[in-house]
Amino acid sequence: MKKLLVLLMLVTLASPVLADSTNDNNAQTNTSGSNTQITGGYTATTTNNNDGQTNTTTTTNTTSNSTTGSDIPVGSANAPSYSAMSQDVCSMGVSGSISTLGVGISGGKHVRDLNCERIKLSKVLFDYGMKVAAVSILCQDERVFSAMAHAGTPCPFEGKIGKEALEQWNKYDIERPDYDSYVAKLDSRSKIDEELEEIARQEEAERLRKEQEALARKIAEEKAKLATLKEQEEVDNMVIETDIETKEQKIINVHGE
Repeated sequence: MKKLLVLLMLVTLASPVLADSTNDNNAQTNTSGSNTQITGGYTATTTNNNDGQTNTTTTTNTTSNSTTGSDIPVGSANAPSYSAMSQDVCSMGVSGSISTLGVGISGGKHVRDLNCERIKLSKVLFDYGMKVAAVSILCQDERVFSAMAHAGTPCPFEGKIGKEALEQWNKYDIERPDYDSYVAKLDSRSKIDEELEEIARQEEAERLRKEQEALARKIAEEKAKLATLKEQEEVDNMVIETDIETKEQKIINVHGE
């Protein structure tokens, strides 16, 4: 009980003690000078006096933090999911989305797959025994039409097949599924044919020139041979005439004696 009373008295009489603050000063003195240090604040000053010399150092630290901006997340938009949900439906889903600050937009739709429809219709017609009709509906695709033409089996044309169908396609070429590429191909082939014709013309002209040169050389050679023969003939005639004259002279001399 006495101990408790003593403890209460000590607590009552004790003065409050504060921690270091920005205005607390702790001083220390020695024989070579005096040092003053400020703790708990942002400024510290040190002064040293040695043999009449004074050095003063002052350090000031300032820290400033500033944060600007928004931590609000950008709104998001999710593209919807589309599926055909059946193997007999020739369509595919297309969707998309876009997000900006505070606004998000998304959308989508189904798109028909015409190539898938064409294949399914062709299979159904073939199952029904309509083979020409099955090929005809496939020939609506310009890739199939071009492949059939290159294979030498042109696509049917209003009930005509084979050579007769090809004649009709050539006559009414504007109805071809590949008309644009067909016209471009004809233009390119026409240019190639013109280049080949020009090359053939130049080669023919060169061949004729060489033949003319060869003929001219042959004629010159023949003329040279004829000239040589003529000269030889003239020489022979001169020899013959000389022989005749010599013989006549001998006969005259014999009769004269």
